[in-house]
Amino acid sequence: MATPRPQPVELHTHAMDNLRYIRETIERAGSFTAVPGLGGVLMGSTALAAALVAGPAARGTRWVAVWMAEAILAAAIGVAGSAWKSHRARLALLSGPGRKFAAAFTPAMAAGALLTAVLFQHGMTALLPGLWLLLYGSAIVSGGSASVRVVPLMGFCFMAAGAAALLEPAAGCVLLAAGFGGLHILFGTIIAVKYGG
Repeated sequence: MATPRPQPVELHTHAMDNLRYIRETIERAGSFTAVPGLGGVLMGSTALAAALVAGPAARGTRWVAVWMAEAILAAAIGVAGSAWKSHRARLALLSGPGRKFAAAFTPAMAAGALLTAVLFQHGMTALLPGLWLLLYGSAIVSGGSASVRVVPLMGFCFMAAGAAALLEPAAGCVLLAAGFGGLHILFGTIIAVKYGG
């Protein structure tokens, strides 16, 4: 009695598997292009509104609460903008480059959250604008290594604003508005025009 021979794999099935593997490999090696340009403009606009509501003094619970609310709103806008841009391009948001961006972006943001709580607890809120700008810029530079070239440049600009705010805390609130407001609007516009949406 002869053993049954295995059924041969159909050629088109094998070819589709190869194409899927190639596409996934290219996605993992590619750039994260879902950085939201229009979302960045909207984030900058809400940051300018937060600066007006919070006022010029980097002191007190109300000031910190306004900027914490702005951080949550900006994060929601950023994620929604990236998801929308990925969907339009028919790419998975958390593809290889997307995961790399998130993995590189998150540590500096987590450090910023912890340091915010510590500085607030010790009444050192005048240092928060510089800290936020510097660590956000660091997160953008790190995440931007998996993105288009303009993204790390934006991160370096945030870092420069943060360094200036730490060296001159009296200018911190102005630099905070200029950074989170102006830089987001400027670079968001560049990304929207040059890289679509």
